[in-house]
Parts: sequence; structure tokens; C-alpha cells
Amino acid sequence: MTAAKVILNSVLTCPACGHAAAEVMPQDACQWFYECHACRKVLRPEPGDCCVFCSYGSVPCPPVQDGSGCCS
Repeated sequence: MTAAKVILNSVLTCPACGHAAAEVMPQDACQWFYECHACRKVLRPEPGDCCVFCSYGSVPCPPVQDGSGCCS
């Protein structure tokens, strides 16, 4: 059985202005802050999420994808 490949590219969508930007997720750390390139709002994870990719990304962070759970 082969393990699913972890996807490192995710599109972050700003909840304030709707701007979407393709970003590469770090493999060894969670990203807790992200500044929107359009409106400059600083995004933080929603309650219960470990990082901005889990809250606003098209793909969850690598630890969630591979089943090892959120980084905390």
C-alpha cells in the first residue's frame, strides 16, 4: 500500500476581501499568520484550526494531510 503524497501548494483566500493567492506550505512548521497581498489584513487561524492553511487554504497543512494531526 502506498501513502498518499502530501500536497504542498494551497490557495489562500482572504475572508475580508476575497483575494486568492497560491502559496507553498512549510513542511516543518505551522503558519499562524499571513498578510493578504491585496488588503493587508493579517490572517490568523480560526478557532479549532492549527494554521492559516487549515482555515483559509484550498488544501489543509501537511501534518493534517498525512494524518499526524495539527502542529501545536
